[in-house]
Amino acid sequence: MEFSLKAKDSAFPCEVTIDEDNGRYMIRKADTSGEVFNTPEELVQWIIDNWNNDDFQDQEQFDWMMKEIQVYISY
Repeated sequence: MEFSLKAKDSAFPCEVTIDEDNGRYMIRKADTSGEVFNTPEELVQWIIDNWNNDDFQDQEQFDWMMKEIQVYISY
């Protein structure tokens, strides 16, 4: 699963990669730095802790992504 979200404060999109086949769980942030995670659950928790739909030009796209990755949210 890959998502590209246009942040309000960046010319470059934020990207989220959840690639279970190859064990790649990564985020590229608005400042083009990145985060790498060991599990998809860690990645999703980072998104919950650090991003919200107000950070992005298309808030519905962010909400759609969160709905798609909710299977990784541990309660």
